[in-house]
Amino acid sequence: MPTPVPTTFKALRIHQVEKKTEARIEAISLSDLTAGEVVIRVVYSSINYKDALAVSGKGKIMRGYPKVAGIDLAGVVVSSEVPDYKPGNRVLVTGCNVGEQFDGGYSEYARVPADAVVPLPIGLSLLEAMALGTAGYTAALALRRMLENHQTPELGPIAVTGPTGGVGSIAISLFKRAGFQVAAITGKPGSENYLRELGADEIIDRNTLELGSKPLEAARWGGAVDNLGGDTLAYLCRTVKPWGSIGAIGLAQAPTLSTTVIPFILRGVSLLGIWSVEGPRSWRLAIWDRLASDWKPRGLTTLIAPKVIPLEQVPEVAEQMIAGKAQGRTIVQLSEEV
Repeated sequence: MPTPVPTTFKALRIHQVEKKTEARIEAISLSDLTAGEVVIRVVYSSINYKDALAVSGKGKIMRGYPKVAGIDLAGVVVSSEVPDYKPGNRVLVTGCNVGEQFDGGYSEYARVPADAVVPLPIGLSLLEAMALGTAGYTAALALRRMLENHQTPELGPIAVTGPTGGVGSIAISLFKRAGFQVAAITGKPGSENYLRELGADEIIDRNTLELGSKPLEAARWGGAVDNLGGDTLAYLCRTVKPWGSIGAIGLAQAPTLSTTVIPFILRGVSLLGIWSVEGPRSWRLAIWDRLASDWKPRGLTTLIAPKVIPLEQVPEVAEQMIAGKAQGRTIVQLSEEV
């Protein structure tokens, strides 16, 4: 039987103090958490770029304060008000406004809406689920949408920007396993061995790219997964081959996009928005089943080894991520896996 929730437990909460945010590790109780039907003993969480923005105070992520950060968690059900989940069930949660509107995963115990909970699929451990986390789900959602939009390996290589980050790292592995050639476009020197290990066929220094300024440049990529936005996304629009798709995921470079309609009406290029927070629950369940089976990245734990950290180190790692110094995935351990 799962142990009862203690009177108090440890959590990392974001407070607003005089229009600034502060991250504090403190003792809280179950009554401090936002409403939800399922109480989970959290074993692992992870650090995503959105988490780093929230913890560092560099982005306005939270909707209301104080709020426990962490948009991901994996653990064991302690209690449930719905019949779908029983005490002892192993589950995961990614997105679904957890760590934003609802209290999140940087806590020894979490209380979340039942619709946000996904049964841990056969083929994934709790640690592997968080090695993937929102980053893996987002990359897989991009793969699903691009395949549905008739992206095929025959169209040419998939360019992945921000390839050393969580989404980019997993995207390389996912698209390679799906039969695509993958080109990693990176601004980080010294990452070649890591990117080759993930499956990148070509590694390109972002600083050497001729971005051009014409409405169309020479077609080079079959498609792309973009984590940067800004000038890089505009470049990809101009250089993707006819009928190729671009999965737009992030804005690490800029939230703006300056382009023309020419790539879309003269090459049939598709710009697909990848939104991992919400969406049909059937998609979420199906994607996690694929991530536990035929889409499961090879060597998944090499993405995080040896980066499993305690809660106390989250603020430091968040700052490193914002500074562009992080690589791969970082897991946060909240309790022992039993």
